Amino acid sequence: MVQIRRLFWCAVLLHRTIVLGQLQPEFGQLTPDESRFTTYDRDTTAHALYLFEKGENYFEVRRGFIYLITKYHAKKKILDKQGFSEAEIAIPYYHNDERSEKVSGIRALTHNGVVKTGVLQENIFDVDVSENWSEMRFTFPNVQEGSILEYVYEVQSPFFYNLNGWDFQDDIPKLYTEYNAKIPGNYRYNRVLIGELSLDVNDATIKKNCFRIPNSSYKPADCEDLKYVMKNVPAFKEDEEYMLSPKNYRSRLEFELSEYLAFDGTKKKYTKTWNDVDREFRTDRDVGGQLRKKNYFERNVPLEIITGNEDKLTKAKNIYEFVKSHYTWNEKFGVLRDNRVKQAFDDRVGNVAEINITLINLLNSADIETDVMMVSTRAHGLPKRSHPVLSDFNYLIAKTEIDGVTYLLDATEKELPFGMLPYRCLNYYGRVMDLDGESYWYDIEPEKANGRAIRLQMELDFENGLATGTMDEISTGYEAYFKRNRLATMTQEEYLDKIEGSSNDDFFIKSYELDEEKSDEKQLVERFTFEVENLGDKQTMYVNPFLIQFFETNPFKSDERNYPVDFGYLRSYKYFANFNVPSGYKIKQLPTPINVGLPDNSGVLRFNCAESQGMVMVQFTLQLKSTQYTSAGYAYVKKFFENAVTAQSKSYLVFEKE
Repeated sequence: MVQIRRLFWCAVLLHRTIVLGQLQPEFGQLTPDESRFTTYDRDTTAHALYLFEKGENYFEVRRGFIYLITKYHAKKKILDKQGFSEAEIAIPYYHNDERSEKVSGIRALTHNGVVKTGVLQENIFDVDVSENWSEMRFTFPNVQEGSILEYVYEVQSPFFYNLNGWDFQDDIPKLYTEYNAKIPGNYRYNRVLIGELSLDVNDATIKKNCFRIPNSSYKPADCEDLKYVMKNVPAFKEDEEYMLSPKNYRSRLEFELSEYLAFDGTKKKYTKTWNDVDREFRTDRDVGGQLRKKNYFERNVPLEIITGNEDKLTKAKNIYEFVKSHYTWNEKFGVLRDNRVKQAFDDRVGNVAEINITLINLLNSADIETDVMMVSTRAHGLPKRSHPVLSDFNYLIAKTEIDGVTYLLDATEKELPFGMLPYRCLNYYGRVMDLDGESYWYDIEPEKANGRAIRLQMELDFENGLATGTMDEISTGYEAYFKRNRLATMTQEEYLDKIEGSSNDDFFIKSYELDEEKSDEKQLVERFTFEVENLGDKQTMYVNPFLIQFFETNPFKSDERNYPVDFGYLRSYKYFANFNVPSGYKIKQLPTPINVGLPDNSGVLRFNCAESQGMVMVQFTLQLKSTQYTSAGYAYVKKFFENAVTAQSKSYLVFEKE
């Protein structure tokens, strides 16, 4: 059985927190420290928190059957009215056509000082959530600021694979959270601790003869007796930008049943190998079968698309453009079931899998060897590399190699260039399913040249209170792709109105041109002529040199972050501007230069203004040389962007009348 490596938390724990987590009385009784608890200084933004949480799993024979038992006990403190939503409780349970988990023993109390208000059984109700999941729900009564909400319940499960683990981290802080389990040696689980937080208690011992089948001759099984504890667990806040799926980082203990050894000596494996998956994949009617539709497409697409005399790369691009134009994506992913490529092709509407399987079939028909690659979107989570978990994947793309260069393709997006994946797919790696060989992992490498470069020439005329000028903007890579998407979904007038709205109130675009000759699928070149009114003609004039700001506010708000910052792709933002010194004025003051970097030369920010021969030249560069920054470097990233926002929003060229 996989062992969790012992981890240590170096922070000194507050005595009161330790007391809160120990020697818990029976249900319905509060400890003195719980009764006195009023504020949480570690997170002054918290509206509620767990004072205590404990869960345990064990196996037990009931009525002649073996069940997985879960017991749960929690106490929540409501700190203010915004925490009242924590009074709504939902306890999920699983069922299928044959069997069902059973939730029982629900007891719940609202503590308001010495007054205790219980939840009546008739106020606990059952709700179907999906085909296989339901919830027992209730709401605590008489909830006030300062209330303590306490509840317990038990789940009896016939599904041994539903030993799901334990969430140490939640949307609200936890002072103390404890998980215990007694797992007989018959049941073998893969086990992993997710997240960057360390365990305060990590005990695993063997308990002899702890599990037996009553009235049988089978030898009792030994159990692994587990105890895991975390204290002062911060809330996991998902409102931060630039992150992958929260389930990659939220501190959690996960179990997955890998093997069951029955008392009679028989063995059943639950965790498959990739060789097992490869064999099943080739014969699967929803994916493998759909990848062998070459004959259908050869009969139903213009023959010249497949048999043309172009070189392979040109032919591949033509096929890619054909599939993009033929289909409308229905916004569904699809991956391992219910894919019907022929019907989707006829309807000209399909999910991700159907569209990209069509692309793969056509490329293979054109003798361009192409495989399907299973990936997981950024919001779905990183796939496990240790063993196959097919539910980890929710997306299919094409992988092809032409003249020694590998291309990853997705034909769902009309504006997406050949060889680029949508931003949602920039999730590090995927699994290539070679129908004629073995599957293998393959890294996703995003486009490297991504950015915006603005060149601005402005003529200041304080005497008439006016400025005029031209602005050229070059967008590359993903920045060009995003801009093309915006242009495709709005009129030119709406687009220009949005740009004017992001600048000051007196900024007006007089003309706009998209330079098609200088633009291509990975570059977009635009030219604007503009006018700024109502500048005035005062003794001292202040001009913000940034007509357009890349970052109006700092995207990083939290004081600390327990998971990485992930930008998805490398980024570069450059701004070059020239301003004349108007007649009758001189430069009184220029903004303070900025030249800062991120650790290990992973980012650079430069800002400088200089005067020469009656002109002021402004240069601003922000470059990110890494796609991901660890939580340890979060403070540097936050300060880095704070400097960038300050440079753009609070820098002024100061002119003074001579």
